[in-house]
Amino acid sequence: MSGFAWGAFAANLGWAALTALGVMVITFAVAVRKGMHRIVDIAWGAAFAAVALATFGASAGEGDLARRALVTALTVVWGLRLAVHIGRRGRGHGEDPRYEELLDKGSGNRNLYAFRMIYLLQGALVWLVSLPVQAAQYATRPVSVLAWLGTALWAVGIFFEAVGDAQKARFKADPANEGRIMDRGLWRYTRHPNYFGDFCVWWGLFLIACDGGPAPAVVSFLSPLVMSYLLINGSGKRLLERRMAGRPGWAEYASRTSGFFPLPPR
Repeated sequence: MSGFAWGAFAANLGWAALTALGVMVITFAVAVRKGMHRIVDIAWGAAFAAVALATFGASAGEGDLARRALVTALTVVWGLRLAVHIGRRGRGHGEDPRYEELLDKGSGNRNLYAFRMIYLLQGALVWLVSLPVQAAQYATRPVSVLAWLGTALWAVGIFFEAVGDAQKARFKADPANEGRIMDRGLWRYTRHPNYFGDFCVWWGLFLIACDGGPAPAVVSFLSPLVMSYLLINGSGKRLLERRMAGRPGWAEYASRTSGFFPLPPR
């Protein structure tokens, strides 16, 4: 498959893995110092931004500059926005119940167990899911319409994610809404506008990689599928709805609101 710098991309896979691992190791050290592993959620978005920037530097002189700059900028904007949002949302809160439950299942040193089961796993997922971002930067074809379609899909995703998060933050900040289910704004059309937004972001980035030709499409096609699985059946929608199932009003809200893709309320 021509138009793709295979050798340089192969080397970048190693640099990307080291970058993701480095972010997770630093985050682990901070988490141990603070005695709280929930800050790894902040590192999730930051690690993607770091991998995109590291790849941009490593791919200098290899891929098309416009595509390299485009996919890097979109990933950094998404990753840093997510990291800042999660950081603000978790301020003043204790450990995440998900991590408490996970660590209670481990034996031996809790921190080492957390490093294996949380930090190394998330670092590996960052490396895998970021393959479109890495591969797009080693394609030499000039940017064409598919990249702009991917950018448009990314924009839809960042809109749903950012607006949905902001709407929910305002809702929860009002004491009058204590104990109520958020069912306003974008949350009228999907129970998870933020997860749907992530879904669109990563399929958009994949389209930008596909714009570079069959090679970047082939090496990265698993990435949006993995992210989609995580959002819908993994640690996203499925896990959150399991926790929400007993909340007053949840069953009624779920019966009239689409589970993932935005649709008019029933």
